[in-house]
Amino acid sequence: MTKVNDRELLAERFEEHRAQLRGVAYRMLGSASEADDAVQETWLRLGRAGADGVENLGAWLTTVVGRVCLNMLRSRERRREDPAEAYRPGPADSADPEQEAVLADSVGMALLVVLDTLSPTERLVFVLHDMFAVPFEDIAPMIDRSPAATRQLASRARRRVRGGERAPGADLARQRRVVEAFQAASRDGDFEALLAVLDPGVVLHADAAAGPTPVPVLLRGVRSVAKGASVAAGRVRFTAPVLVNGAVGLVMAPAGRLRLVLAFTVADDRITGIDIIADPGRLRDVELAVLDA
Repeated sequence: MTKVNDRELLAERFEEHRAQLRGVAYRMLGSASEADDAVQETWLRLGRAGADGVENLGAWLTTVVGRVCLNMLRSRERRREDPAEAYRPGPADSADPEQEAVLADSVGMALLVVLDTLSPTERLVFVLHDMFAVPFEDIAPMIDRSPAATRQLASRARRRVRGGERAPGADLARQRRVVEAFQAASRDGDFEALLAVLDPGVVLHADAAAGPTPVPVLLRGVRSVAKGASVAAGRVRFTAPVLVNGAVGLVMAPAGRLRLVLAFTVADDRITGIDIIADPGRLRDVELAVLDA
């Protein structure tokens, strides 16, 4: 009975930390199902190791889930580099889209997408230190770096999340109002509101990878572009404002995976151009950063 009771006590102590562990894992992985897998693996490791001699169980579990997520991210990177592992929609993309949407809203879809542009080690350091206040001294052994080198890595990740050169603040605020008006009108299928935010001579270009056609799409004129935006209303719930090459744009990222970027040209408070980027090669060349609140 003692062993059973000990395991029950261990399970109770683990449950006290589950919410934070899932929070770390979701920010690291950007997927609810993968985050749950990482938390489960952390529980299994605790079950094997026990808590004897662990002074701060919460800190110990946070570092363990961080290591698990780091391994998962590195495995994901290797799959991305393998041409045979091209993306195909799978269970993680559609298992519970409503749950994914709620989680993305709670964390910030734009932040998740920008975090996904970091290397696995940069993402680990940024999430653990900047978001969960884990000391550099505790993170350093996880990535085989000194605390000083780990601090430098965090600084580099922070600069990438923040982004490089950007338009002046007043211009960004104006762009954001226009882009968010387009986002809302597209989501609601409000044709008249789309007409109001689009320039009469607006031009839209979409990569072939954006679908639904197997060739690139080119639309000219306010009514053609507004009609195309209305048809895409179902996708818009997975979009979020973000900096795209220093200007305000949108990213679409169901299940935390970047699928396409909408880059806008705005003049006189109207959208004059939309570039929908979905080709993997072009996506890799886009610089994304989080917008200031």
